[in-house]
Formats: sequence, C-alpha cells, structure tokens
Amino acid sequence: MTFTSRLAVVALASLLAAGPAFAQTAAPAAKTDTAATADKKVTKERSAESLECSKQADAKGLKGKERKKFRRDCKKEAKAGNPAPAADKK
Repeated sequence: MTFTSRLAVVALASLLAAGPAFAQTAAPAAKTDTAATADKKVTKERSAESLECSKQADAKGLKGKERKKFRRDCKKEAKAGNPAPAADKK
C-alpha cells in the first residue's frame, strides 16, 4: 500500500468514526413558564373603528399596501368624527 492510499483510508475511517460524535448533541433546555409567556406576542383589543374599516377593506377586496392605506385613512376619518366611507359593493 502506498502512502497516499493509507492516508485516504485513515481519513475515511476518521470521518466515519467522528460522525456519531457530532450527531450526539445535548437537548435544548426547556423554557420556563415566564419565558414562554414573554415570548408570546401581546395582542391589543381592536377598536370598533378598526374592525369596521377592516370589514370595508374586505368588502372592497383590498390587499397589501392599498388595504393598509385605506384602513389608515378610514380610521383617521372615524377618529375625526366623520363617518367612515361606505363600502363599495362589486
């Protein structure tokens, strides 16, 4: 056997022997209850104006940027005391 073939055999054997060593990792630590609740996103209650504007945007079939713009304008008008724009029926 030549030196390079011996080197190749040793390299292959070391890779096969090292595989299980890398596969055996420690399990991640379990989260505590306080950490789990802190990770959850806190949701705020939605106002009646926000819900109505969402319904109108749904009725118009708005999505993405157009929906955001419509809802922003709708909520501004509702807070100013103006009636919200009526939903167009298709």
